[in-house]
Amino acid sequence: MSFLGSFRNLLLAVCLMLVLGFLYYSAGKLHMHGWGQELQYDRLGFLLKLDSRTSAELSYKNGNITEGGCRRGFASAQMTAIFPKFSKPAPMFLDNTFKQWSKLKDFVPPFGIKGQEAVIQKILGITKHYTLTSSLDSLSCKRCIIMGNGGIVANKSLGSRIDEYDVVIRLNEAPVKGFEKDVGSKTTLRITYPEGAIQKPARYERDSLFVFAGFKPQDFKWLKYIVFKEKVSPSDGFWKSVATFVPKEPKEIRILNPYFIREAAFTFIGLPVNNGMMGRGNIPTLGTVAITMALHNCDEVAVAGFGYDMNAPNAPLHYYESVKMSAIKESWTHNIGKEKEFLRKLVKGQVITDLTAGI
Repeated sequence: MSFLGSFRNLLLAVCLMLVLGFLYYSAGKLHMHGWGQELQYDRLGFLLKLDSRTSAELSYKNGNITEGGCRRGFASAQMTAIFPKFSKPAPMFLDNTFKQWSKLKDFVPPFGIKGQEAVIQKILGITKHYTLTSSLDSLSCKRCIIMGNGGIVANKSLGSRIDEYDVVIRLNEAPVKGFEKDVGSKTTLRITYPEGAIQKPARYERDSLFVFAGFKPQDFKWLKYIVFKEKVSPSDGFWKSVATFVPKEPKEIRILNPYFIREAAFTFIGLPVNNGMMGRGNIPTLGTVAITMALHNCDEVAVAGFGYDMNAPNAPLHYYESVKMSAIKESWTHNIGKEKEFLRKLVKGQVITDLTAGI
């Protein structure tokens, strides 16, 4: 074969590779853009045109409504419609299989359990309960509401409506007594971390589950002291004083699956990964973590008391105290702006219902 013939064959091969490469690239672009259409999904994978979509008709079948009016699988169907990467299976709480959970052991708190395996095993060995109550677990369809602590819920008289939900989730030390007209009287779960836990034993609801969220290694040591009723140093490694006693039996205590903290931060909100370490502006608020948990474990999800209106500096920050909205300072750990973008996607996409319209 002549040199010219060899060169021609080489040139044809190169051209073929370029054509194939172009077609591969174009296929990917067409998947995202369509012919001459605007980009369909944002960088995180959420559908862009949430207002104009018809996912309610495409993703959810009205025949799934149960006798009590609960729409079975509604939240996860709507979430998948606006975020196709959503995968539903993810248990609320850690159980004895926690070491098998993908990547949990690869991240330190708050995004995993690396370094805490031994203490978690001890805690689970005495709590022995890893799900909701038997009556709630038996429900074929669960309606859940996450109660935020925002002042926006004040004077809305939503208490009776909130109490109608199967699962009422409250956060940290937000009180119920004296505020029942607006926030209801029912508490199924109270999710908290050491610095946010109620310090006065008399304020704990009798029938609620105490759900621990671990954000740093010291938090897990604190929970061990609480479960085994050992002496707690209220200032040992914490940024403020913590509860030294929680009036709950081991069977009433759960450990929140850290998967939800990681998913909320990196997958849903798009916060800096920072090599999987806690850093500036990469920790989701407990409210958003609770919503993330509910998307995986509840058929319908609602919220109330979420949202800060910075255009109303004299409005109450929380429903239970007189501190004003103007008291909000820039948070080192949270990115409120990005969280609000995520929560608005959920509301616009009809994934969650916002009873107080603050998001």
